[in-house]
Amino acid sequence: MVLMLPQELYAGMEYARMRVAERWASLAVVSLVLGQAGMAQSSAPRPAISPNELLRAVIANELRPTSDADHWMYEVEKEEDGKKQFKEVVQTREGTLERLIATDGRVLSFAKQQEEAIRIENLVKNTQERQRLEELRKKDAKECEAFLRMIPDAFLFTYQGQEGGFAKLSFKPNPSFQPSSRAAHVLHAMEGEILVQSKEQRLAAINGRLVEDVKFGGGLLGHLDKGGTFSVRRTALGPAQWMLIAMDVNMNGKALFFKTIAVQQKEYRHNFRKLPDDLTLTDAAHILTNHVTLAANQ
Repeated sequence: MVLMLPQELYAGMEYARMRVAERWASLAVVSLVLGQAGMAQSSAPRPAISPNELLRAVIANELRPTSDADHWMYEVEKEEDGKKQFKEVVQTREGTLERLIATDGRVLSFAKQQEEAIRIENLVKNTQERQRLEELRKKDAKECEAFLRMIPDAFLFTYQGQEGGFAKLSFKPNPSFQPSSRAAHVLHAMEGEILVQSKEQRLAAINGRLVEDVKFGGGLLGHLDKGGTFSVRRTALGPAQWMLIAMDVNMNGKALFFKTIAVQQKEYRHNFRKLPDDLTLTDAAHILTNHVTLAANQ
């Protein structure tokens, strides 16, 4: 059983193989993107169209290519299977670079910082490696697009009012949907809630949970346990540009040969700073290197 833990999907090369994509979210475990946001209830009117029509419009908008997105520098706190990392990320028109700053709450030693600087420098110079990572990014993007396209058909949606200015919809499996892949089988075993920014037709958050065990190959190839959850939140950084800011995945099960599947992953992004549009990868490397050097000397 192949478990895909792809990345958050926005535009840009994930040169350092960031597991969470920038365009939308993680296909955690087997290509899943679901999330959560806590906001106060309100009694604002529901959108004029049906919930399923709204979701179709939102998904179409999410998949629409954008070529004028701004570029950002931000910080990432990530915890995966008990291991914590703190990183800085710089986006450019040529792609994205990240630098590891600390692990398990401890700033990297001087020697480890030098290793990171060399790794980044080599990556900027290595055209072949960048092309390889770009192909991986394209593969992840294709998988994410296929996942997003399934959402309106896989679920039945119901309006649940408003939360914090967002339309809140609950979803449950659509009995008419016929899953044709492992990702689709997992998707179809979920229920939860989704928050939509109706005016811009953007996904703000979704939270989901497995309401039944999901078996692969009749259980011979593995299964995911009922009760698994994951959550994703996004925020608007500028006109028509939304960024993932929080993700929490907690899923368990068994894979082929009874290998335990245990995915506990948290990620938080913050301290976003807008960057010039003409920034290059070389510029990004200098920013990351100089920023770490200054922080270490303070």
